[in-house]
Amino acid sequence: MYADFFGLKQSPFSIAPDPRYLFMSERHREALAHLLYGVQGGGGFVLLTGEIGTGKTTICRCFLEQTPENCRVAYIFNPKLTVVELLRTVCDEFGVVVSHQGPGEATAKDHIDPLNTFLLASHAAGQHAVLIIDEAQNLSADVLEQLRLLTNLETNTRKLLQIILIGQPELRHLLARPELEQLAQRVIARFHLDALDEAETRQYIQHRMDVAGLHGPLPFTRDALRRIHTLTAGVPRRINLLCDRALLGAYASGQHRVERAVVDKAATEVFDTLKASAPTRTHRPLASLALLAAGAVSGALLLFAAMQVGKHPANLAAESGASSSAPAPLQPAMAAAALADGPTAPATLREVEPPPLVEVPAFSDLLRSETLAWHALGRTWNQPIEQGEPCATALKNGLQCYRTGRMTLHGLRQLGRPGILTLRLPGQPPAWALLVAMGADSAVLQAGERRWQLPLTGLADIWRGDYATLWRLPPGQSSRLVDGRQGLAGEWLNAQLGTLQRDGKLAPGAASLDARVQAFQRAHGIDADGLAGPVTYMQVNRASGVDEPHLQPL
Repeated sequence: MYADFFGLKQSPFSIAPDPRYLFMSERHREALAHLLYGVQGGGGFVLLTGEIGTGKTTICRCFLEQTPENCRVAYIFNPKLTVVELLRTVCDEFGVVVSHQGPGEATAKDHIDPLNTFLLASHAAGQHAVLIIDEAQNLSADVLEQLRLLTNLETNTRKLLQIILIGQPELRHLLARPELEQLAQRVIARFHLDALDEAETRQYIQHRMDVAGLHGPLPFTRDALRRIHTLTAGVPRRINLLCDRALLGAYASGQHRVERAVVDKAATEVFDTLKASAPTRTHRPLASLALLAAGAVSGALLLFAAMQVGKHPANLAAESGASSSAPAPLQPAMAAAALADGPTAPATLREVEPPPLVEVPAFSDLLRSETLAWHALGRTWNQPIEQGEPCATALKNGLQCYRTGRMTLHGLRQLGRPGILTLRLPGQPPAWALLVAMGADSAVLQAGERRWQLPLTGLADIWRGDYATLWRLPPGQSSRLVDGRQGLAGEWLNAQLGTLQRDGKLAPGAASLDARVQAFQRAHGIDADGLAGPVTYMQVNRASGVDEPHLQPL
């Protein structure tokens, strides 16, 4: 209706996921790269999540246009299916014929057998099979488990099916559930698509107007653009809705410039509110927990003060067994016990380690470089690694750095050691913190003297799997270890595994070192490739009682 008025060939702000209008911000390019990487991967799961309206489906459509010719893609956009319905849909998408003999409907096996045959034939022909599931947060646990089982279809060299899950942030929370840990371990790449910042919002609007045929200046004033970002929080779908209505309003009023007042009026018609917020997830439960924690600490202090009312300092000294010398400071655990049994002296309160903040850390409080994070991690090992490159310095002290971009919550719990997490808060560059404690449903992060306790679902919102840590090399190993089955390292490893085997902690049938390594890997949830790499050594260290720091329990 307004296209000709503004010199456009078509409406620029349709909410249909048209790849021509895809605005490739840096994070959108990274998201697309993750999907394209998934096509070339060796099977497993690729995870793309993002808030409603951030452009996930549009990126997926763009990805489908760029898939190599040797890829066969099945796309499911309505995942509210039973296990059998899912298998039937997958077979239909790949053109697999399913036959069933006997009464009743076709079973899961009736679908899996021909699907396996199809995947083997595709692999023999040099083709990759990719299954894409949109709105995957709606998948049930049973269906997700069946998807995991589908990735068991494999040859000796690679898995036959690559699965890409696209969904809202609830999908990450779903995969963090304990019963889905096996699936979470098979996620080879994950990316969370954030909303646009203010500069990107303006670029996004300019891009869509240009694609629609705009040749003159942008009809939105600077004030209007800032207001659009505030009202939409940078969510592309909300930007489309608001800009479309604002252009319509300006057209109806005969105005060639879209002012802030027009944007505000359009917002009342589109969003029914002028509140400067979008439907992004907040951490209100964390705020509530913070208030409860603050209340508990305040209550403890008030109780302590009440217990001291009317007591003379001399009596306090007598009760605490004070002498002329100052009392030794309590360790945190002893201080907690002293508070539980009743306070002994006011000075001991200063020795109690403050509880972690129950909230998401502010960007300004986090470590600004990975080097600083390595220095902090070295201090947990009582190893100063501030001089020179941290990993080179650590190696001189018998420690080796380990990095991965594919760590999972389950993997953190399995390793059970302090490590560096790369955090990505909305609208901010990467920042770093140490993981120092972990429980069944929460974790504690630390940066400097500040600590934060987050539910694992909250951690999943700001962490994408980038993890680094240190581990102790075996005796006699002075160079970086990749596969430690030879030399002094191999001798030490064989001795440790033999001890574990004699203690009944390893399958008794494994006689050779290679067999013992694989048996140990299977027993500890490690990919049983037979290579004695860093993860295998870290778990052997832990099982053998090697002196290394551990995550504190919660």
